[in-house]
Amino acid sequence: MDRMLRELTADASVTDVLINGDGTIWVDRGARLERAPQSLPDPDAVRRLAVRLAAAADRRLDDSLPYADGQLPGGLRLHAVLAPVACDGAHISLRVARRRPFTLADLEAAGSITGADAARLRSLVVSRRTILVTGGTGSGKTTLLGALLDSVAPRERIVLVEDVAELVPAHPHVVRLQSRHRNVEGAGEVTMADLVRQAMRMRPDRIVVGEVRGAEVIDLFRALNTGHEGGFATVHANSAADVMARLEALGTLAGLSPAAVRTQAVAAIDVVVHLERTDGRRRVSEIVAWPLGTRTKHRDRAGPTEPGRRS
Repeated sequence: MDRMLRELTADASVTDVLINGDGTIWVDRGARLERAPQSLPDPDAVRRLAVRLAAAADRRLDDSLPYADGQLPGGLRLHAVLAPVACDGAHISLRVARRRPFTLADLEAAGSITGADAARLRSLVVSRRTILVTGGTGSGKTTLLGALLDSVAPRERIVLVEDVAELVPAHPHVVRLQSRHRNVEGAGEVTMADLVRQAMRMRPDRIVVGEVRGAEVIDLFRALNTGHEGGFATVHANSAADVMARLEALGTLAGLSPAAVRTQAVAAIDVVVHLERTDGRRRVSEIVAWPLGTRTKHRDRAGPTEPGRRS
């Protein structure tokens, strides 16, 4: 079975491998899900594989903790869930790390972004605008974030905070921090919020949060509002217009009122770049000044004055 997974993930076009409870396997090559010719013989084999992969990712997976999220040796991102939480047996989801990070030029060649928007994003990075990349699951947020990091000047120090390490920027000065789950005794947890606070003390030129999913959004705002400009982050949202509501929901996890979250978000963020995936294609659909409909904030440096909204 390990050989089978190696064969599936060795294909450079494969982005995801999904193993269902009945043993069927599906792969995503960037366009749509396809049924793989390989399969596992029965639900017990899927469960055994899930438990073994979780152990390889240093995660606990059993009846008392029937789900796990982690990273396998070699960079595969793992999510697994067991019955009875999964009604029809264990399910395994593997996200394949890209061997080489995309650049904005690569995304332009792939049709994910126009030449004009690629140039605009490079200018925003150089002029140290704070950029929030948004979109749904699988829309290409992490891919675009990696491409933006490629435009950061080599002399700058990037401190990268992730829950599960996925970004591999081709940059000479990157410090990578990864959160840690609590152990079986319930100790040893290091949260994303903890790491954002540590990043602020590491003399960063750019603080980058791979994915904002919880109370760490407030620590990120504090960093961006206290001199750490030019940072990047991603967040799930259905559209650029929905971003504020999403940030407010995350801010409540840190005990802040919606009004307080809005105040900090408006001060912290310059631009929202929204991605969407339609008919298997990932593309940049909007580049929007923040808050919506306003001009980007000037900080006494050269740069674009108003990234226009696109639909």
